Amino acid sequence: MTPLALAMIIVAYLLGSVSSAVLICRVAGLPDPRTVGSHNPGATNVLRVGGKGAAVAVLLCDMLKGTIPVWGGFLLGIDPIILGVVAIAACLGHMYPLFFHFKGGKGVATALGAIAPIGWDLTGLITGTWLVVAIVFRYSSLAALVTVMMAPVYTWMVTPQYTFPVAMLSCLIILRHHQNIRRLFEGSEPKLGQKKPLSK
Repeated sequence: MTPLALAMIIVAYLLGSVSSAVLICRVAGLPDPRTVGSHNPGATNVLRVGGKGAAVAVLLCDMLKGTIPVWGGFLLGIDPIILGVVAIAACLGHMYPLFFHFKGGKGVATALGAIAPIGWDLTGLITGTWLVVAIVFRYSSLAALVTVMMAPVYTWMVTPQYTFPVAMLSCLIILRHHQNIRRLFEGSEPKLGQKKPLSK
């Protein structure tokens, strides 16, 4: 691994470690998303406890945490496999943020942002899949799981050389959703628009 590749991986993790949800909630005077709702510092929980404006801001910032390092590596001509590692580093930073006691989110928006530089057609397919599943079934986690399972297939159709890196990223997201998978089977997973209690 070249020094440039190693530097990009470290930068991706550090950038991912900046918790958009926590910072935006602080600025907006909202409760810390790690202590209310689902206790997940991500856009879906911020939507529940803070409304659409804050949730959209979190979503965009979380996506940029993936897009910026991967796009930078893409422009620098980094190998596709290493780009996949850069994307995973950004998501790991989001999931286990160095600056926020390693308590982070699920990484879906960051993963989408990391995939976006591959092409708008792929981004459109992934976004469309999430929207369709979310609208039909009203489960954000189910939409995320279906989307990440389809992402390697879409990548193989559009840009085959990035299939393996995207598959690695998808596996990471699925593993991070293990609790959501259990709740989906139990029927206890909250639906979109369904508020959870602010405290347990």
